[in-house]
Amino acid sequence: MFNSLSQAERFITGQRWFASLDTDLQSQVRHGVYEHEGAKGEVMLAAGAPVQGWYAVLSGLALLRSPTDPRQRASAFIGIPDGEWFGEGSAIKGEPRRYDVIALRPTVMLCLPSTLFNTLLDTSLAFNQFLVRHMNLRLGQAMGIIEAGRVRSPEHRVALYLSRMFWRSTRRLNLTQEELGQLVGLSRQTVNRVLRALEGLGIVSLDFGRVAIMDDGALDAYLTATAGD
Repeated sequence: MFNSLSQAERFITGQRWFASLDTDLQSQVRHGVYEHEGAKGEVMLAAGAPVQGWYAVLSGLALLRSPTDPRQRASAFIGIPDGEWFGEGSAIKGEPRRYDVIALRPTVMLCLPSTLFNTLLDTSLAFNQFLVRHMNLRLGQAMGIIEAGRVRSPEHRVALYLSRMFWRSTRRLNLTQEELGQLVGLSRQTVNRVLRALEGLGIVSLDFGRVAIMDDGALDAYLTATAGD
């Protein structure tokens, strides 16, 4: 439930599919969603846990990470910035969660409960259209990550995670080098080396640990140039 007019209410009513719902269903969604807060480093949703619904990051940054043998390094899957939904595959299938969701910084998430998610799936064309576009985006991200992780250089991997494939709404990323390293699965030292090289090429600027993309065309060219490394 919402305590008052809140960021969560503004977020959910601003979804492009929300306006197409009838008044009763709008009310159910507005009053049915709930928030979940996590501190930096906290596992907010654990692999193997029952799925409660569909999630969005309201503020902060979350990492989806596949669990591995404790003796091995866990592999990161994708970072979810604020304003983005995730977990639709598990919500649709109703299966236990297949990955941990970890807060890379203090993070607030929003959950659309499974009952409401399924109601929207069954009754709203606009919701289904949104979901199809969203899942297509996630598929492209997943394929890019898999390919980069298997055959690409650290330079390509870092550049990929800075691209519009992952950051559609802003080109001034509120992202530290430590966080980028966790997303990419590389050491902070390696990430720093690549970022300094990108800065030297005029592709990014670095300010107090944050990254701003200065030239998307040059970044795309750099991705192409490093694709065979």
